[in-house]
Amino acid sequence: MSHRTIADHPPGRARRRLGAAAAVTALAIGGTVITAMPALAAEPDFGPNVTIIDESWSVEQVNAVLQAASHEAEFSLNRHQFFFKPGTYGSAAGQDDPLNATGIVNSELGYYQAVAGLGASPEDVRINGAIHVEPVRQCEPNPWDCQQPGSLTRFWRSMSNLTFNPIQRPVGVDADRPFPSGITSPHEMRFAVSQAAPMRRINIEGSLTLFGRVGEYASGGYLANSKVDGRIVTGSQQQWFTRNSEVGQWEGGVWNMVFSGVEGAPATDFGPLPDGGTGNKTTIDETPVVRESPFLYLDGDDYKVFVPKAKQDARGIDWSTDASAGESIDLADFFVAKEGDSAAEINAALDDGKHLLLTPGVYHLDAPLAIERADTVVLGLGYASLVPDTGEAAIEVGDVAGVKIAGITVDAGLENSDVLVQVGPAGASVADPSDPTTLTDVFIRIGGPWAGRATTSIEVNSPSTLLDHIWAWRADHGDGVAWDSNTGDHGVIVNGDDVTALGLFVEHYQKNQVIWNGERGRTIFYQSEIPYDPPTQAAYMDGDRKGFASYRVADGVTSHLAQGLGVYSFFDQTINGGQDIRVASGIQAPKSPDVRFESMTSVMLNGTGGINAIINDAGAPAVGSFASPQLVSYPPADTTVPTVAIASNPAAPGPGGTYASQVTLTVTASDDYTPPPAIEANVDGAGWQTVTGPITLGNGAHTVLARATDASGNVSAEASWSGTVAIVVGPDVPLDVAAHTQCLDEKAYIVVSAVNRAALPADIRLTSTEGTVKFTKVAPGETVTYLWKVGKKVDAGTATVAGYTWSNGQGKYSTYKPAYDARSCK
Repeated sequence: MSHRTIADHPPGRARRRLGAAAAVTALAIGGTVITAMPALAAEPDFGPNVTIIDESWSVEQVNAVLQAASHEAEFSLNRHQFFFKPGTYGSAAGQDDPLNATGIVNSELGYYQAVAGLGASPEDVRINGAIHVEPVRQCEPNPWDCQQPGSLTRFWRSMSNLTFNPIQRPVGVDADRPFPSGITSPHEMRFAVSQAAPMRRINIEGSLTLFGRVGEYASGGYLANSKVDGRIVTGSQQQWFTRNSEVGQWEGGVWNMVFSGVEGAPATDFGPLPDGGTGNKTTIDETPVVRESPFLYLDGDDYKVFVPKAKQDARGIDWSTDASAGESIDLADFFVAKEGDSAAEINAALDDGKHLLLTPGVYHLDAPLAIERADTVVLGLGYASLVPDTGEAAIEVGDVAGVKIAGITVDAGLENSDVLVQVGPAGASVADPSDPTTLTDVFIRIGGPWAGRATTSIEVNSPSTLLDHIWAWRADHGDGVAWDSNTGDHGVIVNGDDVTALGLFVEHYQKNQVIWNGERGRTIFYQSEIPYDPPTQAAYMDGDRKGFASYRVADGVTSHLAQGLGVYSFFDQTINGGQDIRVASGIQAPKSPDVRFESMTSVMLNGTGGINAIINDAGAPAVGSFASPQLVSYPPADTTVPTVAIASNPAAPGPGGTYASQVTLTVTASDDYTPPPAIEANVDGAGWQTVTGPITLGNGAHTVLARATDASGNVSAEASWSGTVAIVVGPDVPLDVAAHTQCLDEKAYIVVSAVNRAALPADIRLTSTEGTVKFTKVAPGETVTYLWKVGKKVDAGTATVAGYTWSNGQGKYSTYKPAYDARSCK
């Protein structure tokens, strides 16, 4: 199918698809013509890109429509959703001999193709056969000569709410190859995918293989609320996240296999193994908070959307649709949007209290979709894609709780957006931990179909938000891909407290890919690739730090937990000319006992340079092709005591060893972990008290002890200070005064002077036995003098000097009594 550009796909352009409710009179698939598709009963108008299949369809007809939609190009603008009504499809007769089985449902699953059952339970739709994903066949006739791209680009496809009795055969051109890719063992189905290809509510009565027949590379993946009776074989999968599922047996793993709330999960073995080698699996017994994805289903003949409740500390599958498990919402309560609907039309429906069902298509928006009502549901079908064309966001959620957004893709537009998906405005405070706003299967692209631009892809401001399977991707291939073309700084920024991320995939952004500013954040499974395309090291610097850490916890955060993290590098030598480009560490975070990381790895995939450390300065470098150092936990146990010091002002006593003014002590402490140590002081034996500021000491002999205790309970050695304070009280209005007598022309005079030592102008009065004189607004540092003529002689006496100041409504006054001697002038 042709690959069109954004210019070829204006808003509102209608395109023909396989119909859901209309008979398809002729369909050519691989040279076969299928005629007279069954005419179905009246169905809701889901638009031309939704196909609904029921038991009246023959297996040939089912395979034809599925296979026809499986050939989309990687950046096609076509979208497909297929639904199976409750029933059984295909024959189980050949289940033990799949290569010769007939009458089975058997198709590959392609780009932008979503297949789901319409039952209340996955067991309501039973498929004898396989809907499978095979790697790219790069080398013919020897596929084992080309391990890539393999499945590394098998993105954007999904299956949900189905039961498989797996019977798989090669299909299409693959069936005619001497060595077909689509062969599996009996009772096994292949799902060899990478990112944005989830399986949810899937029941496999057999086994599942997640990589190609000859071991082609794969970079998945996500499995949730599913049951696999047999084994899951991962082979070449670099990483995989399995959540709240049941597995019979798990085999394999390369770097980072994470299980959360999974029955039958293997034991954690991440890190060095006792008998040599390294493990790659991390198992968390229960998922701390989880909400399964909303889904469309049939309640009798009525279409409804079931919205599961959030659960805490959950384990295993939950396929219930009763009232205790969630809420069923009538389709009539949804605005069913179709490709070509405008932002204004959709927002009007949201304002009227409708939920939103986005049928498959590409929606060009000239304004954000504004979700201002608590508990609004936004459900996308068939990889419905939103494109903000005017540099605004695609979705803005108000300061409300309980919003559910699932199954959407957002493509950045040609005009830069500051943010693409904003969950809560800046400073959002409304939250309900029992009903968290939830983003499920939300996928972001910066570039690929065209040269999209966005500074931040997802910004989470609302507390207690749940992120369940996010792929934020700055494209490394496709249209308009270059360092200065498809620009994007950050994939996810979390500002809200108590946010949880389950299955977080963020790749190739040009600065910190994840920034976590909120407290008590939790991440289970993180996968990231450093951008491939920095042209130079100078272009990829975080201040004086080489490169940008992919996962960044802000310096002020005091509580955080992340488990199962892999950060990979490939600095493309065809772009950087062979320069040695580095990133200081894949993860950067405060060194604090309550900011914790478990099961971390860095990997150098290929190219130049590499990653110098796993987190901060800990962990070995990932330098050299496929170097993959590990770090089991961080930070290490804190056994180092903090240090404490006391500084005084004045720094030293005056002559005689005493302090003539009050003393201010400042106590400081340091530690190699955060948060800063707690400081206590014992002043003059009064007992230990917490220090929250400077300590001020007045008259007397003093002894002060200080100590610091860090968050791990390590206590410093004591620091001490001692000294005697004898405060000399200075005047309120400081003046330098003097008085004396003198003879002039045989006459005796009394001379009185004063110098203003205050910091502001003063009024000064000079008084002797002969009278008083006043000087006003005498400037700081200025001297005033007055001479009184007395006669032939003057007796000894005392003058009076008074100073007055006024500032900020407050007056001050000081007096001085300078003496003068007797004098005779004959």
